[in-house]
Amino acid sequence: MEREQDRTREGEARPERAVYIISVAAELAGVHPQTLREYERRGLLAPKRTSGNTRRYSERDIERIRAIQELTQLGGISLSGVKLFIEMREQLEEMQRRAAVLERELRRRTGDGATEIVPMRSVMRFVWQEDGR
Repeated sequence: MEREQDRTREGEARPERAVYIISVAAELAGVHPQTLREYERRGLLAPKRTSGNTRRYSERDIERIRAIQELTQLGGISLSGVKLFIEMREQLEEMQRRAAVLERELRRRTGDGATEIVPMRSVMRFVWQEDGR
């Protein structure tokens, strides 16, 4: 039975809902199932598991597989480099989410939508920066 939280308002399946078995996920992403197992071993992919320990992949996982393929094949990046790239991108996205929350909280506390929020990099100067920067 499908849970309500696994659907969007329009009734479409959510991209994070893990529904594809490994063979279908591999076909959708254009890779061999063994490639998906290798990505999982290297920590690039973490498919959901059923109670019987079968891997299940989501649309988001398929997108990630395609991105890994693009970085390795077109960008010439090693799997270790791809892992680092993905980790840095996830950290950046998390920092952007946190900054947005803090900015909303600051605006709420000031009660003034016109309050200017100045990024720290514009008021701080690091010792390795030149005087003109």
